[in-house]
Amino acid sequence: MTVDIKKAQDVYKDAGESVIFTTLLLNHSDLEKEKDAIAEFSDMSNSIINSMRIRDPEAQANIAWGFGSDAWDYLFPNAPKPKELEPFQEIKGPKYTAVSTPGDIFIHVRAKKMSVIYELMDQFMEILRPITKVEDETHDFRYIEGRSIIGFIDGTENPAGIESMDYTLIDPAEDPEFANGSYAFAQKYIHNMDAWKNLKTEDQEKAIGRHKFSDRELDDDEKLKNAHNVVSKDEENGVEHKIVRMNVPFSDPAKNITGTYFIGYSKDFAITNRMLTNMFTKSDRLLDFSTPITGNLFFIPSKTTLEKIADGAY
Repeated sequence: MTVDIKKAQDVYKDAGESVIFTTLLLNHSDLEKEKDAIAEFSDMSNSIINSMRIRDPEAQANIAWGFGSDAWDYLFPNAPKPKELEPFQEIKGPKYTAVSTPGDIFIHVRAKKMSVIYELMDQFMEILRPITKVEDETHDFRYIEGRSIIGFIDGTENPAGIESMDYTLIDPAEDPEFANGSYAFAQKYIHNMDAWKNLKTEDQEKAIGRHKFSDRELDDDEKLKNAHNVVSKDEENGVEHKIVRMNVPFSDPAKNITGTYFIGYSKDFAITNRMLTNMFTKSDRLLDFSTPITGNLFFIPSKTTLEKIADGAY
């Protein structure tokens, strides 16, 4: 058996022109009411998405949503659980820490138009608002030329197109109950942009490991030992393990608050976790300018699993 893209949510590389990331906490006050609302949302979300794609096909709306570990245990205590779904454990490095923050429901919506995202989120929250409170909502945008907010091209080494499904979707042989689902790790960073901009371009390039304009990778002897593209890899016996990652900018310019929302989709969270461990234990140079303020692991169910939730099978 192999993965089936038709049964998967939108867990591939597509940052969109406009993006909203939303993390919600369940009220934990009325289990029956909350479970009914989640069942309704599992049933309705796909039809809401399909309707919007008919109403505005040029907007190219894509959505992925899922559950944190605590939410799964609360909502479905007697159901099977995805093998790697557990609370994210913070990673303490010698200088910096990848923090762990709460999150029960995660929604990632992107499209070419913010108006379409608004319409989708408004309909979603009509169902979810009565049973949740907002932990975080971040509005993001596509920066010039698809660059990250620090000026470098994002996602050069990402698996592309259909190939990405081999890295994001759970294989039926690995976890048959949750085949075609995915793990999403979400992490929000605030940047010290003044300090970053004060670096010479050559020093920025050494910190990232790539040329800023052309996006060509630097030779190994030109990079810092803790360059971002060195320490963020997960490599074994010369083979690099990959995930699908997006670094999406956000900013409140008048408040001088600018950052990146990182989302990493994978079929195996252990790969993402090793990447994070490398970054923080080896003091990734980029962390001198980037402070993580959130860190959550979520499971993104397949459409098959959502149907089971909608039917009350869990």
